[in-house]
Amino acid sequence: MAAKRISIFPLPGAILYPGLHLPLHIFEPRYQALIKDALARDRRIGMIQPQRSEEGAPLFSVGCIGKIGEFEALDGGRFNIVLEGESRFRVLRELDVITPFRQIEGELLDEREDDCLAAVERASFEQESRRFADAQGYQVDWDSVARLDDQSLINGVAQIVPFDAASKQALLEADGLSERCELMVQLMQFYGRHDSGDERVTLQ
Repeated sequence: MAAKRISIFPLPGAILYPGLHLPLHIFEPRYQALIKDALARDRRIGMIQPQRSEEGAPLFSVGCIGKIGEFEALDGGRFNIVLEGESRFRVLRELDVITPFRQIEGELLDEREDDCLAAVERASFEQESRRFADAQGYQVDWDSVARLDDQSLINGVAQIVPFDAASKQALLEADGLSERCELMVQLMQFYGRHDSGDERVTLQ
């Protein structure tokens, strides 16, 4: 697949999946410039996590392109936007640019639109999700969950689940829905076993 220049928004803990939405408040001048540039072109930016929370930190290898859907221009050049996830991408190299925001050369990853789970995988995931939600004290409308298609369920939970950055990145990089589902079940079991401890648990 041909390489593509992608303007990126490196943000720890912010994960976007194809077909899902991510609301963002844009206040830093360099990312205001990023949004203005995207709006003037094709409305697309790449969301990706940096490996560390510091200026210019190396990037993880996989992110997701989002198209700016809803947006609201605010005082001082700020924006409220909603990104619509389109396709995951893999970083090939970071580009040397003069823009205030970072740019990379990346390749888009193939997404299987018909990807789905086996019945036993779905049942196992829902069972573990109930345990995890109960342990965390979350209120969940399980009837609504049962009506979701497999991709909306797995990717939707993966996007919002309260794991550390490395765990969420591993979910994003998982190759296919079954692998992502299996990894999430393992992570929910792992985090669930450590809930009683005082130390923050990470897989980094």
